Amino acid sequence: MNQQNKKHIFGFILVILGASFWGIGGTVAQKLFQQEQIEVGWLVSSRLLLAGILLIAIYKITHRQQSIFVMWRTKKDAFRQILFSILGMLAVQYTYMMSIAIGNSAVATLLQYLAPLFIIAFYIIQRHSKITKQDGIAVILTLTGTTLLLTNGSFSTLSVPMMSVIWGVLSGLSVAFYTLYAVPLLQQFHSLLVVGWAMVIGGSVMSIFYQPWHIDLSTWTIATSAYFFFIIIFGTMLAFWFYIASLHYLSPKETSLLGSLEPLTAVLTSVLWLQIPFGGFQMLGTLLILCMILYLTVFQKKQLKLE
Repeated sequence: MNQQNKKHIFGFILVILGASFWGIGGTVAQKLFQQEQIEVGWLVSSRLLLAGILLIAIYKITHRQQSIFVMWRTKKDAFRQILFSILGMLAVQYTYMMSIAIGNSAVATLLQYLAPLFIIAFYIIQRHSKITKQDGIAVILTLTGTTLLLTNGSFSTLSVPMMSVIWGVLSGLSVAFYTLYAVPLLQQFHSLLVVGWAMVIGGSVMSIFYQPWHIDLSTWTIATSAYFFFIIIFGTMLAFWFYIASLHYLSPKETSLLGSLEPLTAVLTSVLWLQIPFGGFQMLGTLLILCMILYLTVFQKKQLKLE
């Protein structure tokens, strides 16, 4: 196995771990929202600030001779980092968490996985190319799967409130922006710094509206604390770090597509742990969305190599 293949496999491992942590973290967040009455804005500001500080600290420990302020030396780099932090990191976190709080983790995560289609659309528009047969099949699979997921076969009602659907779609758009916009930053700076500063900036902006220090810890149980720290360490810090670090070894489209374990883990943990009811048509819709992800991964290898 040559060095390039080893790097590719390492990228696969990173994105799969990151996606799995993110999917499970979403289910844990739903537990906090619905059973522990934790506010969405407070959780977003708290998790971003704590996880971001930890990532920057890890970078400083492992790169003692390097400055943590390297991307703030030019206005261009600083502007790009701030834009990525707010429209990427913060937007992904808040839209996803709002979709979970109003609906549930499984549906929110599957809606977030419209991101690959948004990324494909971006490449098509950017290159002024026609939609390929593979892209068309992917769109049909996604639209059919999403329709079944949201309606469970009954078009008179949705399986989750409409606002949850809107937040979920916005989350997918945010992930697409996050994935594409991160590439130039990663070409210049270490992934720990890019993700760490994005979290600190996003958390600081959110703290204007939801102060992390305004919380009554007297009502917290050991389980509440365990859920919270799982979200910080695994569902936020490691999930985003591994995902963004995989872009060192994979293309943006590969990273987005190979994270197919994210919706799968979210569905499984939601159904098995939280006992979220999932109808037969919803399971079929989930299967179609996963098929779309795997289909694009298998049949667009040639296109991916050109990215």
